[in-house]
Amino acid sequence: MELIGSLLFILSVMLIIGVLATKFSSRLGLPALILFLIGGMLLNKVIFFEDVQLTQFIGTLALIIILFDGGTQTKWTKIRPILVPATSLATFGVFITSAVTGIAAMYILDFSLLEGLLLGAIVGSTDAAAVFSVLGNKNFNKRLTATLEAESGSNDPMAVFLTVTLIQMIQLPELSIWYAIGSLVLQMTLGLVLGLGLGKLTVIIINSIKLDISGLYPVLAMGAAILTYAVTDFLGGSGLLAVYVMAVFVGNSDLTHRFSILRFNEGFAWMMQIVMFALLGLLVFPNQLTAVFWEGILIVIILMFVARPIAVFISMMFMKYTVKEKLFISWAGLKGAVPIVLATYPIVAGLDSSNQIFNTVFFVVFISALVQGGTLSWFAEKLGLTSEDEDENASIELINLGTTNSEIMKVTIPKKAPAIGISLLDLQLPVNTLIIGIIRKEKLLTPTGLSVIEKGDTLFVLCENKEHRREAKSALLGEDKQRNKATVKKESPED
Repeated sequence: MELIGSLLFILSVMLIIGVLATKFSSRLGLPALILFLIGGMLLNKVIFFEDVQLTQFIGTLALIIILFDGGTQTKWTKIRPILVPATSLATFGVFITSAVTGIAAMYILDFSLLEGLLLGAIVGSTDAAAVFSVLGNKNFNKRLTATLEAESGSNDPMAVFLTVTLIQMIQLPELSIWYAIGSLVLQMTLGLVLGLGLGKLTVIIINSIKLDISGLYPVLAMGAAILTYAVTDFLGGSGLLAVYVMAVFVGNSDLTHRFSILRFNEGFAWMMQIVMFALLGLLVFPNQLTAVFWEGILIVIILMFVARPIAVFISMMFMKYTVKEKLFISWAGLKGAVPIVLATYPIVAGLDSSNQIFNTVFFVVFISALVQGGTLSWFAEKLGLTSEDEDENASIELINLGTTNSEIMKVTIPKKAPAIGISLLDLQLPVNTLIIGIIRKEKLLTPTGLSVIEKGDTLFVLCENKEHRREAKSALLGEDKQRNKATVKKESPED
């Protein structure tokens, strides 16, 4: 019991310090990943831990949760215009980055070609959590932000595919390149199709089922995400791609209890990051890192200044991005959770070079996050890619009033909404629909007939039924705004 108590104490300290570290890291301009990894490395002086398979399992579970959280918060209206460049970066970009880095690693580490390419594949993808924890609340070019978000969320499957395929080719030299190409097409196709299909099924189930406890809806959604990965992986598809596609579909649907689901996902994803990075840190010993210090430095320099820029400029060659924007995207290729988790694959597979690969990857991820993460915001400012505050899309949240047919709609008025400048007396609202409150500049105003709607106002609108809700949306936001930009969040009184 003393051991259990000690482990629970350490876990509680890890979680508390990890949460506080997120605030500390954002002020320093560093991803919290760095602090979590350091914490794990310090703990391995107290705790001896070498269960790689358990770490791989927890890491995969954490990646599912992190991708589900990122996907549900991804706005389709933002990523649709940049879908082609983001897809090119997530596929061709990862492939080129892996190839250039892998060839360099072959000479630097005295690896075979396949071993070098394996290391390159492991560090080929970028990490969304690391990138956006560094960007913080700063205002960056919106198109670049959307491009990086879509790339980071969708490039993990390519890295996983390359890693698994190269391990198979090392173990079974008779495998042909055509087998690899066929496997890639199958995995991506199944991942896309099953992700969309299971996403639609998830929305139908969540909106149809009536649970007595509202807090179970986030658990149901999370279970659906894990099931999506398991089913897709069992059928031979890319489970991570399926989870991301499923999450984007769910996050952009009219979903009951959507607000509570998103908040639960966000907190759970951060908790899994803390646990995962700490466990990964436990697997690394500083004295082993010194053995690959100079080799790691050289590889990370090639990765940051050669491989990633070449991949970005080639994969975005015919796309309408400026040189400055491509330079920023190149520098934003931070490494994080996925490379370190993938670095456990060669260990589990029993490859002779697995320990050297793991230590090198850990070193590369650590330096990449430290150097690129610490300078990303500064670099964006130097390139002139920051912007003033831009108006957000309309935000709508629905609060169900128990068993009644009525509901309160919380609407944030965006720029250019048709209701701006109109008094409540002149506003054409449906019968029995009332604006019962206005929040303006963090102050609650009591509405009267003479109250005039302004940009940025948050209105509380009492509606009698769904038809009245649609008419009220049209009056406040316009039909096009309501259809294309409104994000609907549903929440019960218990939330």
